Amino acid sequence: MLDAIEEAKKCNIDVPIGCVIKKDDRIVAIAHNLREKNNDITAHAEILAIKKAQKELNTSRLNGCEMYVTLEPCPMCAWAIIQSGIKSLYFGSYNKQYGAMGSVLDLPKLANSKINVFGGIEEEICDKILEEFWKKIRRK
Repeated sequence: MLDAIEEAKKCNIDVPIGCVIKKDDRIVAIAHNLREKNNDITAHAEILAIKKAQKELNTSRLNGCEMYVTLEPCPMCAWAIIQSGIKSLYFGSYNKQYGAMGSVLDLPKLANSKINVFGGIEEEICDKILEEFWKKIRRK
């Protein structure tokens, strides 16, 4: 999770969310939000990391992989995570507006997915990064 937190800090104009995908304890992909920077609403950290991991592993299926992300995924990302076959998801902050891995929606349950989901990992650090970002935005 600490690698995902460091990646989140690389966001400039985007909501600071970082994501890491590991396979056999090796990082195969790392990404942060680029939605605003790239003018691309699909450029969420999770989607970008999934694409990088698929390219690195030369497969569309990420079976046996673990994802670490600083914020609970939204419905778009949650569905991509489920469809990619990721084994386990670890997230930091709970997404009280759009969380789709158990807090607002529970897409794994709806999809009858066997993904292991663990929330609240390094939650205080992840919350603080998001809080500081929104304070900065509101001052502008």
